[in-house]
Formats: sequence, C-alpha cells, structure tokens
Amino acid sequence: MMEIEEVSNYEALPLLSLNHVSLLCRSVSESARFYEEVLGFVHIKRPSSFKFNGAWLYNYGIGIHLIENPSIDDFDTIVEPRPINPKDNHISFQCIDVGLVKGRLEGMGMKYVTAVVEDEGNRVDQVFFHDPDGYMIELCNCENIPIIPLASCSFKPRLSNSIKAKCGFMENAMMESLSMEMLNISF
Repeated sequence: MMEIEEVSNYEALPLLSLNHVSLLCRSVSESARFYEEVLGFVHIKRPSSFKFNGAWLYNYGIGIHLIENPSIDDFDTIVEPRPINPKDNHISFQCIDVGLVKGRLEGMGMKYVTAVVEDEGNRVDQVFFHDPDGYMIELCNCENIPIIPLASCSFKPRLSNSIKAKCGFMENAMMESLSMEMLNISF
C-alpha cells in the first residue's frame, strides 16, 4: 500500500503573486476595449515573436493576456450569455468602492448581479458581470474579511482528514508575503 504524504509536508514554492490571466476571445479589439474602459487596464507591449493575434493589458499588478480565436464558438463557449451566477468560474478583483463600480456598469448599460457575504460582523459587497466573451468578472471589497489560516482556528474545518494544516505554516507564508510587499513599497 502506498503512503500519501500530508499536504503540509511540502514546502511552499517561491511564488510571489498572480502574474496574468490568459483568455481566449472572439475579438481582441472588442475585449481589449472592455478591459480598458470598464476595468481600467492599459495596453502594454507584447513580444513581437508571437505569430497570432492578441494583446497584453496590465494594471493593479496583474496582466491580462488576450488571445484571439474567431472560431471560439466551436469550443462551446457562451453565444448567448448564461445567467450571471456568483458560484460560477470567475476572475475577482479587489475594489475599494463597490458603489462606484455599480454606477459605472449602469452607465454603460451592463447587466450585473450583486451579492453580500457576512462573517462575524464583517461584510463583503460583490458585483458580478460578464466580459464580451462571457467570462465572469467579480469586483469586491474582500479585504473586509480577514484571512485567518485554518491552523489558527479553534474549530475543526470541514476538510478531508488527509488534508491537515501544519500549525504555523500558513502564518509563516503570509508573513513572508507581507514582508515582501513592505519591501516593495519602501523602495
């Protein structure tokens, strides 16, 4: 019988942050305009060695890489948008003014759905909407709910018994990440 190591036995990789999200789109120009006008991303230089139509956008420390595929409908993507469902796959961006977001979306005639998450007196407001290709976007003030490693909780998490958090692992990883952020700010 093969023995399975616990997840906490693995050391964290030297990851720093999310670099980019790559999305297939029907029209690079239409999708780029959406990410510029709605979310405030800007075009950045893309390597000239690419032999396919695409665009790179950047802002907020995150890149969005668009890859044009006019036959995207062949891959069973959304031709008629599905209902906006907060429990569907989505890309989420941190936001400090959800009301401003809703106002902008309304001004542009865009459909959106809101949701509220509450936990121990903390409240997160969420706004969900689709981009031109049907990918769901969430904007939220998620920083309102603190990140608390399960290892520091007094209750037993509803996880499989084979996944046990090693006390202190997440705290160390989060403190290391915070230290890196502070170094980046100070220079």
